[in-house]
Amino acid sequence: MIGFALFAAPYFHPPVLALAWAVTVGGVLQLAYQLPHLKKIGMLVLPRINLKDAGAMRVVKQMGPAILGVSVSQISLIINTIFASFLVSGSVSWMYYADRLMEFPSGVLGVALGTILLPSLSKSFASGNHDEYCRLMDWGLRLCFLLALPSAVALGILAKPLTVALFQYGKFSAFDAAMTQRALVAYSVGLMGLIVVKVLAPGFYSRQDIKTPVKIAIITLIMTQVMNLAFIGPLKHAGLSLSIGLAACLNAALLYWQLRKQKIFTPAAGLVGLPAASDYCSAGYGRGAAGRHASHA
Repeated sequence: MIGFALFAAPYFHPPVLALAWAVTVGGVLQLAYQLPHLKKIGMLVLPRINLKDAGAMRVVKQMGPAILGVSVSQISLIINTIFASFLVSGSVSWMYYADRLMEFPSGVLGVALGTILLPSLSKSFASGNHDEYCRLMDWGLRLCFLLALPSAVALGILAKPLTVALFQYGKFSAFDAAMTQRALVAYSVGLMGLIVVKVLAPGFYSRQDIKTPVKIAIITLIMTQVMNLAFIGPLKHAGLSLSIGLAACLNAALLYWQLRKQKIFTPAAGLVGLPAASDYCSAGYGRGAAGRHASHA
């Protein structure tokens, strides 16, 4: 993409088309690069279409609901973009730029954790090892708190310097940066939920339970639109971003509730005690700060 932007853009009209073609060419090159390595390890299998294969048809039937279950946030974003088009000029761009910053930690952390967990969870479920299954889920959630929570806090606190440093140049004014900052702060509320969903959803998919995540995704999608109607008036485009963030947290909470209700996942004691430990540390910090203030007085 960098090469196309630097060297191929002058040959396209408008020049931005160079980036679109760069994505296509980059995808083809990425696929081509992997083929010889797959052949080297004996894993290069040519595609063969057999509509009578029971396993293949089962995958095809479950693919649609599975895609809906994991893409509810993207569907909500598309709908919210339509809502934003009725607001003041620039609202769609402000939400888009904020979404790009929010998707970076969500894509890197969430997709990585989901990719790692799904095959391991499937193996544990197939072997009937419930303890290993719970341990893997617990490990994924702990990593979420360790990595995603600081990322969400950082996005909220550093929203202004990030938007100014990355976007405020050319025709992107200080006002545009301020509006993007508002959307980014609203998005950061739901970053933790977006990443936790990537960990919890494989807990159902590994058991070939597609219906539960899809039902929760539909509920989340409906609630997003309800929150849109509530927030778009007072908060404008930031309200649309906030609805996606809160809906992501709702999605994660419902998935976790179903895992516990169906007795699929039992968290370790440390994970359950995490909020209490956080409160204890906060209280300890508060007492220490009060003591220092009293000593200075």
